[in-house]
Amino acid sequence: MEAEKGKTAKYLREQLGGIPEQAKDNLKEFNRIKKILLEALKEEELTVLQIAQKVNMPAHEVMFYLMSLVKYGFVKTGTIDDMDEYFTYKLSN
Repeated sequence: MEAEKGKTAKYLREQLGGIPEQAKDNLKEFNRIKKILLEALKEEELTVLQIAQKVNMPAHEVMFYLMSLVKYGFVKTGTIDDMDEYFTYKLSN
C-alpha cells in the first residue's frame, strides 16, 4: 500500500476540524532546530558532542534531532574517530 502524501494533514482537517496548534508548534520548533543543526554542519563534519557544544544544546537533544535528519536524508554519517567510538556527521549534499 502506497502512502498518500499529505494524508495525515488531510485526515486532521476532515476529522478534527484542523491541525492542532500543538502539532504546528512542534513542527515550527523542529524546523528551527533543523536549521541550526544544518548550519553547524555546513563547514565541517562534527560528532554529536561537538555539535552540542557548538549550538549550546544538550547532547541527547542533538542526538534526537540528528537521527531524524539522518532518517530523512538531510544528514549522513561521516567518518569514525581513531578509537572507534564516535561517528562524525555531515550534510548530505
